[in-house]
Amino acid sequence: MDRFDAMQAFVRVVETRSFTRAADTLHMSKTTVTQLIQQLESRLRVRLLNRTTRKVNVTADGAAYYERAIRLLADLDDAETSLSSAAAAPRGRLRVDVPSPFARMILVPALPAFHAMYPDIQIDMGVSDRVIDIIGENVDCVVRGGTITDESLVARHIGDLRLGAYAAPTYLRREGEPAHPRTLEDSRHRVVGFLWWRSGKTYPYVMHRDGVTITVQGRYDYAFDDGNAYLAAGLAGLGVIWLPEYMAKPALSDGTLISLFQEWRFDPMPMYVAYPPNRHVSAKLRVFIDWVAQLTESHAPVLNP
Repeated sequence: MDRFDAMQAFVRVVETRSFTRAADTLHMSKTTVTQLIQQLESRLRVRLLNRTTRKVNVTADGAAYYERAIRLLADLDDAETSLSSAAAAPRGRLRVDVPSPFARMILVPALPAFHAMYPDIQIDMGVSDRVIDIIGENVDCVVRGGTITDESLVARHIGDLRLGAYAAPTYLRREGEPAHPRTLEDSRHRVVGFLWWRSGKTYPYVMHRDGVTITVQGRYDYAFDDGNAYLAAGLAGLGVIWLPEYMAKPALSDGTLISLFQEWRFDPMPMYVAYPPNRHVSAKLRVFIDWVAQLTESHAPVLNP
């Protein structure tokens, strides 16, 4: 039995609560993972996991061993990355997940510069606006807009997205420019709905002017759960859209979107990098998080540090 492989397999089974998912993330067969856990339990002479046909639960002994195991694995990673060559050149594979517009417009175009600084880091990037199971899917970190509600995660505030309301010239020629945000609630005007991943529903936007605060949801014919599709719908003239400034800027420059309600102010959307608290922040993850934070600063500076 390779004790390192067995310890790593055990940690992944505890974190994913599944032999199958642990095997997938470790690129092993389920049989191999099962055998490693059995051999580990035999060596330690304790039961680490309780298995049923539906779920896997860690025992009291297993929970104590898990806490020690993640520290040992972290220390091993530190020992490897503390070598002068590794510390100077972080290396290895990172799995990250980022919102689709942020990836397309900010992160991916900047990756050549990141690669030039850290050529030995391999990035597997999931691009979506959905919520993922960071631990279950073995993701090192996620970039997300909005409040992080999962208190089990460590979240670093990296920026605040300024929001605005916009519409395509084709829409405004067809329907006219809405004179007031409330017009979107009770007239022929339409918004494009954005379906938030937590609920699959659209939510109202909070707007402020001269000490007055209103919430506007609007009426929609079309709604999307992906930021790129949402932007495309606005550009196609399907309705008024709410966007972060970085998403709207190119379309404002070429005239394919027009800014609305400029006298109104929106609550900004915070941006976070989040990762599991028991996931060791390796050198490669640390430099990636710092790079994303620096990159975001130029597009969405933190308004309330």
